[in-house]
Formats: sequence, C-alpha cells, structure tokens
Amino acid sequence: MQNSEAMALSAALLAAAGELTQRINDGVVARGFEGMRPAHGFAFSRLAPDGATVTELAAHLGVTKQAASQLVDDIVRRGYAERRPHPGDARARLIVLTERGWACTRAAEEAAAEVVRGWGDVLGEGGVRVLWDCLARIAPYGPLRPSW
Repeated sequence: MQNSEAMALSAALLAAAGELTQRINDGVVARGFEGMRPAHGFAFSRLAPDGATVTELAAHLGVTKQAASQLVDDIVRRGYAERRPHPGDARARLIVLTERGWACTRAAEEAAAEVVRGWGDVLGEGGVRVLWDCLARIAPYGPLRPSW
C-alpha cells in the first residue's frame, strides 16, 4: 500500500469514528439527555458496570486526574453518577452510575444500534460482520478515548 493510500485509509477510519461518535451523542441528546458530550459517553463506558476511581477514569480517558475529577464533578452534579466508599481502599472513592446514568447509557446503546443498522443498509449484514472482525483484530482492546 502506498503512503498516500495508507493516509487515505487512516482518514476514512478517523472520519467513520468521528461520525459514529457524533451520531451516538446526537441520539443521546435526542432521547432527552441534554448537554451531553461525547466525553461523557467515554467516561460512562469505563464507569459501567462496576464503577471506577477518578485515577482509573483518568487513565481510561488519557487525561490528568484533575481533568477526570472535573468531569466526575459535572456528572455527579447532573445526577448521572455518585461517589461511594471504595470497598477495597478506604482512601479512595468509587464513582458509579446512577439510574439516570444507566438510562443515558441505554440511550447511547440504542443510538449506536441505529447507526450500525444504517451501515447494514450500505454493507449488508455480512459486510458489517466482516468489518467488525477486521477491526477487532486491529484494535481488540481499545482504548476508547475522546479526541479533546
């Protein structure tokens, strides 16, 4: 593959990821979760299912602990998460999703399903499965990080 082709493929993958992120966020907002940003969704993906500390969330998002703490303050203030005592570390707090946070997460899943169904209209169900298999081989473990 030529350098220019590799760059074009890279751009296409980034464009697809950016569009997917935006369409999921738009779907979440359309379902009544105003003021949500993609960064919230990336945080929620780490908080589900069992919660995380601010330090763990910062590592997941690729940001400083201070930035993660500000994001946590925002989602706690808005009722999407709460701080609880950490069961294994008396000094730490565990950030867990509230029912409102779980409802927002379900809205994101519904929006993602709509987008992927649209891909099926273009690629066919078999094409979507091939895409999934290929991407899983390239980046099997993420990370899922927002582009700030």
